[in-house]
Amino acid sequence: MTGLRWGILATGGIAGAFASDLRTAGRDLVAVGSRSQESADAFAARFDIPRAHASYEALVADPEVDIVYVSTPHPMHHENARLALEAGKHVLVEKAFTLNRAEAEDLQRLGAERGLLVMEAMWTRYLPHMIRIREIIAEGTLGEIRAVSADHTQLLPSDPAHRLNALELGGGALLDLGIYPVSFVWDILGAPTTVKAVGRLIETGADAEVATVMTHEGGAVSTTLSSSRGAGPNAASIVGTAARIEIDRVWYSPTTFRVVLPDGTVAEEFASDEVAGRGMEYQARAAERYVADGSRDSDLLPVAESVGIMGTLDEIRAQIGVRYPSEETDNG
Repeated sequence: MTGLRWGILATGGIAGAFASDLRTAGRDLVAVGSRSQESADAFAARFDIPRAHASYEALVADPEVDIVYVSTPHPMHHENARLALEAGKHVLVEKAFTLNRAEAEDLQRLGAERGLLVMEAMWTRYLPHMIRIREIIAEGTLGEIRAVSADHTQLLPSDPAHRLNALELGGGALLDLGIYPVSFVWDILGAPTTVKAVGRLIETGADAEVATVMTHEGGAVSTTLSSSRGAGPNAASIVGTAARIEIDRVWYSPTTFRVVLPDGTVAEEFASDEVAGRGMEYQARAAERYVADGSRDSDLLPVAESVGIMGTLDEIRAQIGVRYPSEETDNG
């Protein structure tokens, strides 16, 4: 085993996917924490984890743990990441990074004060096809980028009590699905200069569909669509004056893409066969590298950018009329 010693906070589906990829990649997974010993023990047995803790507090206090992967629903990210940081642990926090910008700023500040890595687990940023796309853009192959488009649309449970539809659990398509295309356009075009959003809310007050049109520096335009009520193409495109990139389904997972010239000629086709698991190990390797080299921040998604993205999501929510109960409590 090499690198940092990982602890996983919570035992849900995304935690299982991450644990599986850590094991596939040969990373050092040493502990798990849950709200019950039974759940922690079952998860530990499933992934051959040596220590199972019956509380999050016990997990972050474990002296054998260097970095904590926070995999609870996003309304708990701030509290759980703060718990780990205050215990002196680096954190990789599942997306969406927090519930809102204020919480994200607090984690950024605390990480800087403690000299610890605070990193959002937007795993797409670290995948091989995204690395190659950034290289192509940097080489000038696309010319001037004028438009970016991406969707994340899935047919998810419609039960009002389900986490995805419950406002008190941060439910809604935007923070669960829309975070992907919004983060993507930030990655390619930078911060938006204007944001226009429309959405449809369900009976719980959560958003089921959200569409955005944003402008960026230089006048480039981006469009995003997220929906929890139907499975769409889940494709993305980057359109430049000299060429375009077409990213295939599912664009935010390990996939293929083409560079297409204006006359339709395919200048490059990308396919990677090196991804053994889901692809979450790339962000784990990156996190270990940022700690080892002393940078304490991601070069592909700096914590300041995660804060900015949460600000964009705040603005989108304000425009479509989504406010979470905890925000009412915080601000009266």
